[in-house]
Amino acid sequence: MNPAFSVIFFTSASGAGFGLLFLLGILGPLGLLPSSSWFGVVAFAVSFGLAVGGLISSTFHLGHPERAWRAFSQWRTSWLSREGVASVLTFVPAGLFAVGWVFFGSTGGIWAVFGLLSAALAAITVYCTAMIYVSLKPIQRWSNGWVAPGYMLISLMTGALLLDLLLHLFGAGHWLVSGVALVAVAAAWAVKTGYWRFIERTASASTPESATGLGAFGRVRLLEAPHTEENYLLKEMGFRVARKHAARLRDIAELCGFAAPLMLAGVSLISLALEAHWLGTLAALAAVLAAAVGVVVDRWLFFAEARHAVTLYYGAAEA
Repeated sequence: MNPAFSVIFFTSASGAGFGLLFLLGILGPLGLLPSSSWFGVVAFAVSFGLAVGGLISSTFHLGHPERAWRAFSQWRTSWLSREGVASVLTFVPAGLFAVGWVFFGSTGGIWAVFGLLSAALAAITVYCTAMIYVSLKPIQRWSNGWVAPGYMLISLMTGALLLDLLLHLFGAGHWLVSGVALVAVAAAWAVKTGYWRFIERTASASTPESATGLGAFGRVRLLEAPHTEENYLLKEMGFRVARKHAARLRDIAELCGFAAPLMLAGVSLISLALEAHWLGTLAALAAVLAAAVGVVVDRWLFFAEARHAVTLYYGAAEA
């Protein structure tokens, strides 16, 4: 599939924003985060900024962005529509939770209810985003059991790394947040490794023989191309990335997106025991920057390595 930057930024940024919002909604009511108004302002500005910025960028890939509002009407059958509805609903309790945190310095009582509700809706939104791709059965590399858990865990991972950094910047680092970041990175890495192994070892469900129904007669080969130049389908759904480039980019995604953040989250956790605040801050900042690079590269590969079944009718050996 064509790895459009708008969609890559959307899935990366909004995932991090909703992941941070999820943690704020869970840990805030538990009293594990600073009740400072300034911390609330910065934390919600970052989470809202990433979530909203990502959602807006997703419309840039549409042929008519001005019609994006129509997607909200198809929530009964479309995961894309459900994502839009869930994201908008999330901002209602999240906004009220932010009001209690910023203006009243409180995350308990009724404000806690808003926080927990916003956390639940944030998780639902990320799940709906993942299901947009899982529901596309013609793309085997998306329609499998690894994609949704991967999206959820990477969202939690990036949100936890951001929260860990914010706490260090405010001199309020917490072992639980650093620990959550560490565990989330490890879990996301494990699931992503499982996904990569799945797409490498699982035979394609669609072939020219199965697509045409002529498999009983032997191997099916393309006699003539159905077009004389590249068309929309090949541009959007027939994108190809060389195997050697994909392997190199996967190494970058693994190193920057998981290995480095895992090590740096560990340093952040250790710095709390050593009371080395400057070390924890630098480690948390480096973890966020490394994860950002790794997640963007991983998202690019997620689209570039996907194969749509329609390419079988244009000469592809499998999909």
